[in-house]
Amino acid sequence: MIWLTWRQFRTQAVVVCGLLAAVAVALAVTGPHLVHLYDTTVKPCASHGDCAAATESFMNNDRLLQQLGQVVLAAPALIGIFWGAPLIAGEFENNTFRLVWTQSVSRTRWLALKLGLVGLASMVAAGLLSLMVTWWSSPFDRITDSPFSPSSFDRRDLVPIGYAAFAFVLGVIAGVLIRRTLPAMAATLVAFIGVRVAFFEWVRPHLMTPLRALVPLNAQTGVVLGPAGYASGHINAADWDLSEQTVTGAGRVIGENGGIGPNGSLGFNVSPNGTLTMQGVGTCPNKAPVGSSPRAGAPSPAFQHATQECVNKLGIREVLSYQPIGRYWDFQWYETAIFIGFGLVLAGFCFWWVRRRLS
Repeated sequence: MIWLTWRQFRTQAVVVCGLLAAVAVALAVTGPHLVHLYDTTVKPCASHGDCAAATESFMNNDRLLQQLGQVVLAAPALIGIFWGAPLIAGEFENNTFRLVWTQSVSRTRWLALKLGLVGLASMVAAGLLSLMVTWWSSPFDRITDSPFSPSSFDRRDLVPIGYAAFAFVLGVIAGVLIRRTLPAMAATLVAFIGVRVAFFEWVRPHLMTPLRALVPLNAQTGVVLGPAGYASGHINAADWDLSEQTVTGAGRVIGENGGIGPNGSLGFNVSPNGTLTMQGVGTCPNKAPVGSSPRAGAPSPAFQHATQECVNKLGIREVLSYQPIGRYWDFQWYETAIFIGFGLVLAGFCFWWVRRRLS
């Protein structure tokens, strides 16, 4: 039975091994050069005062190979579609499963060998691809988004292994239930994308209780601030910023993203006698200097000082909810384990369905 399973799977295995070998050669040839470029151009850029130019130039290297990150993102779905869905659905379409079941091989052993051999190959393939791309992309990752961003987290280190395990068994389940290869492949793709999106939106941010930081609000008018805690040293730029709420001194939420008005802006009205009114809050306890009201261009330093004084006296603060970068590997392990667990649950259902419901 092991020989038969391998014979059915060997073509796909050989093709994937060849692709992985080609990727490994390309990355091994170009990877050391990227590290050298990073060490000689990006690392010392601060001393030369040209970090923007150095970073832009470095990021333009090997653009084609940088797209391999997209391959890591798509690999689990492709495994589910092309390895998982046809695995049992193809047996049903060709009616070959009846021949196997009439021999001395039990349904449980037949399914266990198929799931075990191809499932393990799926995890190994995804893991090797992720390992190679993570190593090669490390110079780029040092100067791009937070490691928690989907463009990085979902394509690096351990989680592609969990995704591959889940996608493969999901494809098998679709094939068992639908019994036709093409519809099972389509169902696998839709279900996998749906689960991944739902997990990112509603589960991942809460795998560990987020930390909270209360930071002073910057009242520079006309500026969309973003994470205020970065500049003030409360959180790291590599941390995962989940939410930013503007609150009053009493703790009432009055806005988000560093402000109260649209797009995270702060709105101040100033009367001719200098009385300041903060939109959505009320009258400020201090006044702006007469004639300092901005009419065109950037606000005057006197007006900026008055608005900041108003914010400070009213006790308005920004509450940041975030996941610190120190939890990165915890999140990697947790999410990998969860998706492997999903795969095991689906595998258990598959065994039950094949043994009890199929005839």
